[in-house]
Amino acid sequence: MRAIAVALALARWGFPRRAPVAPRRIIVLHHLLLGDTLMLTALLAKVRERFPAVEIVLTLPRAFVPLYVRRPYGVVVHAFDPRDLATFWPLLRAPRFDLALLPADNRWSWLARAIGARWIVGFANDKPAHKNWPVDELVPYSALPSAFCDTAASLVSGPAPTPYRTSAWQAPPCEDAAAVVGDYAVLHVGASSPLKLWEPARWRALAAWLEARSIEVVWSAGPGEAPIIDSIDVGGERRRFAGTLALSSLWHLLAGARLLVCPDTGIAHLGRIIGVPTVTLFGPGSAIICGAGEFFNDSAYRVVTVDPFPCRDQSIQFFREVPWVRRCERLFGESPARCPRARCMEAIDIAAVTAAIESFGVGTRVGE
Repeated sequence: MRAIAVALALARWGFPRRAPVAPRRIIVLHHLLLGDTLMLTALLAKVRERFPAVEIVLTLPRAFVPLYVRRPYGVVVHAFDPRDLATFWPLLRAPRFDLALLPADNRWSWLARAIGARWIVGFANDKPAHKNWPVDELVPYSALPSAFCDTAASLVSGPAPTPYRTSAWQAPPCEDAAAVVGDYAVLHVGASSPLKLWEPARWRALAAWLEARSIEVVWSAGPGEAPIIDSIDVGGERRRFAGTLALSSLWHLLAGARLLVCPDTGIAHLGRIIGVPTVTLFGPGSAIICGAGEFFNDSAYRVVTVDPFPCRDQSIQFFREVPWVRRCERLFGESPARCPRARCMEAIDIAAVTAAIESFGVGTRVGE
């Protein structure tokens, strides 16, 4: 796909280009993980408020499409896989887009030019430089600490969008919703890296704390992460969903819960979208970048982290050097460039997590 996109983009080079005043079709072009994709909701909200009648097309991985069936903010989604040419041709055949927005990786500017986007906007200073060549307008990345949701929205000029309300996003249809009733908490224990995992003993202690308050514990993890639950719930005594639920089914499981506790992962952002009280444990990641920001400020959302932490010292965000960023993107391992142990997660104690839970009014017993 890359070679075709570059060839088509070069064929269109040299044609006059002008920023649209009243765009009719806008594409938000990316291929991000779940959490980053959901943080783009602020950008979708701002585009809709700024251009009420515009058609908004959002590219995203196929697995996320069911979440958008009810078309939040009137968005139309296009399942996109850079390894599958079949997902490219519909973009090429579609009517031209007046504006293409690149909220993360500017390598998609070549695709935007290839499909005939009349104006392309992305953030400045992406590396390497050739990723920026087709971009018509380079917007400076936020110079002040800010959540990615708010930064993404700054791609479009104008006032910040109205803060998120759960009424903006209807629950997707689901035929195989998990049948859990009563007072329960979902403890989602999986994550994209071993360095984001919390210790099994602490998950067990948290489960016991919740059960002592008559809240059932339901374990959750992603595909291939059943061994993580096994290491925590050794006897297999509690209900679990280990990679067995589609995202639409997981939505309904979370929507019925009193509480969601999880590491810094895409499920934390889904909890915010749904409106379930969510406690997120941040280790190597940035609680600022992935936090609620202004757009999700009214959400029932709490962060638990130890900040500052000595080795959370890298300042890269989507291939850009951003001076205020403090995160750790080291891989797990023993070599000098890697991290052998999640000390930042080990530093998070039970008391901090239960205090965050109690701030929602969940788990507080009479007399405490």
